[in-house]
Amino acid sequence: AIPMASSRILVSHNKSDAFDDSFNYRSLVGTLTYLGRGIRPDIAYASHSKPKSEHGSALRWIGQYLKGTSKLGMIYNPDFQKRLEVHVDADFVGNWDTEDTQNMDTAKSRHGYVITYDGCPICWKSQLQQTINLSSCEAEYEGLSSALREAMPIMNLIYEMQSHKILSTSGMAKIHCKVNEDNIGAL
Repeated sequence: AIPMASSRILVSHNKSDAFDDSFNYRSLVGTLTYLGRGIRPDIAYASHSKPKSEHGSALRWIGQYLKGTSKLGMIYNPDFQKRLEVHVDADFVGNWDTEDTQNMDTAKSRHGYVITYDGCPICWKSQLQQTINLSSCEAEYEGLSSALREAMPIMNLIYEMQSHKILSTSGMAKIHCKVNEDNIGAL
């Protein structure tokens, strides 16, 4: 099961019928966003949309996915050799709608990241970027910037926890952060 159709990208669908209000759309998107940020990173990308009939269908799809995977969850299996790692990726204009070329939102790229500590995810995000990028390198760079702005306070927190002996280490080790990026130009 997958959280949303991978063959279709949800765009604004300006020419489509409005959502039929068969359920509280905004409340459901808020709930899914909460779940995506807190305990279900598998739906983080799928829960961002605007209400048209296609979006209502997409939310029903996510609901069926969650119903079918309700017994699944994240399993934390620490690998103490990994420490702090950041995994980042971005698409370049992945939402471009050739039928609605005037809609600037479809020209924006999306990035996502997962920050792990000892191999366990502690923070993740999937978001539409604020600016329109001119290259895949620029989209990846913006994703890196966002992820590392999130990772730096975590590094400071780990350092502070070590200094107060909350995290056990042999001495005061320097905090290193391994960043995984698939675009050489962005590194």
